[in-house]
Amino acid sequence: MFRRVAIIGGGAAAATLLGELLQRPSPHLLHLDWYTGSGAPVRGVAYGTRSARHLLDVRAATMSLFAGKARSFLDFVQRDDPGIAGTDFLPRHRYGDYLEVEVAHALQSGKAHGHDVHLIPVMVDALVPETGAVTVMHGEEAHQLDAAVLALGTLPPTPLTGVDPAALDSGRYVVDPWPLLADDRVEAAPRKVILLGMGPTAIDVVLELSSRWPLAEFIAISRHGLLPESHMNTAAAPPDSAGLIEAMQEVPDIRYWLHLLREAIDQGTQWRALIDSLRPHTASLWTDLPLEQRARFLRHARWAWERARHRMPPAVSETITALERQGRLRRRRGRPQSVQCDGDVLQLVINHAGQPHRLQADMIIQCTGADIDLRRTDHRLLSQLLTNAHIAADPLGLGVMADNQGRLLHEGRPWPHVFALGALLRGTLWEANAMPEIRQQARVVADQLLAN
Repeated sequence: MFRRVAIIGGGAAAATLLGELLQRPSPHLLHLDWYTGSGAPVRGVAYGTRSARHLLDVRAATMSLFAGKARSFLDFVQRDDPGIAGTDFLPRHRYGDYLEVEVAHALQSGKAHGHDVHLIPVMVDALVPETGAVTVMHGEEAHQLDAAVLALGTLPPTPLTGVDPAALDSGRYVVDPWPLLADDRVEAAPRKVILLGMGPTAIDVVLELSSRWPLAEFIAISRHGLLPESHMNTAAAPPDSAGLIEAMQEVPDIRYWLHLLREAIDQGTQWRALIDSLRPHTASLWTDLPLEQRARFLRHARWAWERARHRMPPAVSETITALERQGRLRRRRGRPQSVQCDGDVLQLVINHAGQPHRLQADMIIQCTGADIDLRRTDHRLLSQLLTNAHIAADPLGLGVMADNQGRLLHEGRPWPHVFALGALLRGTLWEANAMPEIRQQARVVADQLLAN
């Protein structure tokens, strides 16, 4: 087993692994260095919001932190409100509260069992895998451990191509919306706001800012001009999809898969339940896809999958629909081409059907979602690992190359003592950054770290 382990990252994925390691019986004492970064540990970006408008996009019953404690989140919230049901969509800040309590309990349990845990609130600068050990460096300090786990979440967003530096300097082009949402001290509320993207991030932004700025109008822009689908008010039982899964495994081809899904829906299967039934099998199906088929999926079907997979809670969908009916939220199709600063306004050029269209806004907010493309990141640790060829970037821009056990690949072979967890594994597992998948990944990594 690996007795000395570095966990690098301060969000929910790191917290899940910490709990898995500390709450299992172990024949040996552990030394864990948890590098939580400079922000508030545990909550991360997803659960750091304090807005009651930002809801979990899955039902409460499925949000346990640990694979072996299915009801723990539901039990936590029902202690305060017994009327909460497992089918409810709860505020994300409540899940952040739950994470903090679970981590505190895990730390207490670990201490009682003699484990040594250090919370280190810094960013790791470099990591050097060696034979039988890993050296972790930050500032002037270096620590040698048996293993390291990268649980970094998504990468810091970078401006889209074509954004003029003057637009960035003006402060009216917002690359990362979360600091803006956390700070309500904007002196002059903008009247026209453009959102680049229509996924979950854009939904969060418009929910919060439409309330904060009651006179503002929002234009959301994406390639297809479509918002995420909505959950049903009641949960549907997943269909028996064993035959469908078997047929998909026999022919790993995206076009054929789409034919099978359409056929199942045409025969009466409710599409939401069908998508949900695929979720436990997504990683194995993705693994079966050749690289060219994965690329085809990203080009032609990803947008449709994301809309169907990451659905809005019914209450959120109702609010968004109301904003559209009021004329405060409008949608447009197009691809952003350039953003220029023109006095007190921003000039955006989008391309749709081969034609340029110009739009003006007081503020433009980039809502393009998670960035996990290591090929263009300036993340210090990941850049160091790539530069020194300790790891390899996924060729499709989906995180890091790894095997199905989460071990990072080096020259095509897995490191025995360097792992990844969460969003960085999207190229390996596809579904990698939601709690049901993260808790399973954490269990797999913990199994390897604690194996005799």
